[in-house]
Amino acid sequence: MKRVYLDYNATAPLRPEAREAMIAAMDICGNPSSVHAEGRAAKALIERSRAVVAEAVGCKPQEVIFTSGATEAARVLANRPKGCDVFVQDTAHDALWSHLDLSNASDRPHGPGHTLAMGLANSETGVVTLPPEKVENQWPYGARRADWLLLDITQAVGRLPFSFAWSEADMAIMSAHKIGGPKGVGALILRQGVDIEPLAPGGGQEMGRRSGTENVIGIAGFAAAIQAASRELSDGTWERVEKLRNILEERLVESAKETIFVGKKERRLPNTSCFITPGWKGETQVMAMDLAGFAISAGSACSSGKVRASRVLTAMGFDEVEAASAIRVSLGPQTSEEEIMRFADTWLKQRERHRARTA
Repeated sequence: MKRVYLDYNATAPLRPEAREAMIAAMDICGNPSSVHAEGRAAKALIERSRAVVAEAVGCKPQEVIFTSGATEAARVLANRPKGCDVFVQDTAHDALWSHLDLSNASDRPHGPGHTLAMGLANSETGVVTLPPEKVENQWPYGARRADWLLLDITQAVGRLPFSFAWSEADMAIMSAHKIGGPKGVGALILRQGVDIEPLAPGGGQEMGRRSGTENVIGIAGFAAAIQAASRELSDGTWERVEKLRNILEERLVESAKETIFVGKKERRLPNTSCFITPGWKGETQVMAMDLAGFAISAGSACSSGKVRASRVLTAMGFDEVEAASAIRVSLGPQTSEEEIMRFADTWLKQRERHRARTA
């Protein structure tokens, strides 16, 4: 039987539009930094793509800096001014969490500026957290106030309405492969007027913010993917996906009364269901479902291979056993109701086998 892919939050299948754009870009041989006709053609493609990405996320083209992905874009935190403290949302992705200044004791005098880094939508649970307003005197996650706000919009782009211009963020990071673009390309959105050290010093590409010859082919695929994702956002595609997600949860809760659906009462991404069956390890579930023909996840793909309870779930108040017993099912526009029901039936059978073995 055909395998069912339910791990869109890890990566989305490459869109036909992105594939076509990348194939076309392969015929452009020039280096975008070259001044001859071939180089100008490559540069023009990058600038058209920059404008497309800017329109999709609600920013100015000159605020888009192409990178190898969101993780590289997050290095803007490492390049912060000396003495500038970084405060990170407790459920943020490791790409942000790794830049947390663990020396930020509450009684320590703070440096000249603060950066608050947070995710707009969590990759593991789908829970949406709106950024605080800068006029507030008390910021979350330990910051008394912040001069800069960085948003990880990787999971939100193309699935939730978002405008960088309206968000009050100073920086945002994203990856193309989450929206059906190629892997290895993404962007840092940097509000005009905010000055940073280069992510990579060198030849001065990307307006001096990220040196190195641009990934022309990947950037072309990125632009095509985000354009297609924007159309889906406006044509009701994700409302249909959300209905399928709800059908799945309703089917499971009928028989698995002990299963906890994380963030069910909160605003979530329309495609994401994270659920905990206490005592049944998430990794065991992932392997069993993989053998049965279903691709799912036990957490963030960037933490794969690490046998540990989810830091995100423990931060949300779940104990170690519960946090280690979670799986994530993330749907996409191509997911069908038949696939959802087949997954539910198979998972429930696997659950009964687990219960029988541990009885």
